[in-house]
Amino acid sequence: MKNSHKHPFHAFHYCPQCGGNFREHNEKAYRCEQCGFVYYFNPSAATVAFIVNERDELLVCRRAKEPAKGTLDLPGGFCDMYESAEQGVAREVLEETGCEVLKAEFLFSLPNTYLYSGFLVHTIDSFFRCTIDPDACLSAHDDVAECMWVPMDRVVPEEFGLDSVREGVRRFLTRRMA
Repeated sequence: MKNSHKHPFHAFHYCPQCGGNFREHNEKAYRCEQCGFVYYFNPSAATVAFIVNERDELLVCRRAKEPAKGTLDLPGGFCDMYESAEQGVAREVLEETGCEVLKAEFLFSLPNTYLYSGFLVHTIDSFFRCTIDPDACLSAHDDVAECMWVPMDRVVPEEFGLDSVREGVRRFLTRRMA
């Protein structure tokens, strides 16, 4: 999944250590002309949850905010500082759906970009199969407009608004059929 978006260095011109001018050091780093500080711009960690109930339905959310407002999504989001990906996916599911994650099993990861506040954030999205209490009361919170259970045979990847989630749904469905 190769992205054609330009590297985020174009938005950074000054060293966070001394305020000097940044110049390209190599394709992965900038270097300060004054103090020599080298900064590597690495992707942010994000998580995505696949939650399937006993009726073989996938928990799907509708996005309440941009980017891709109004399109389908899966619960998930950015990891916080000092938080593992497993803790991050559990927190995001709780924040967005009100459901507590009982188990999170890592499936795969995908690179992605996410436009936030006009800035293109590069991410590495970790996808998990999560288990929640089957009797949990589902309700939309945070940046989710609604939550719903969709029968697996009616899940359409093209209805998901974010690139990595769309590709992740494709992979998840393909693995289920294999």
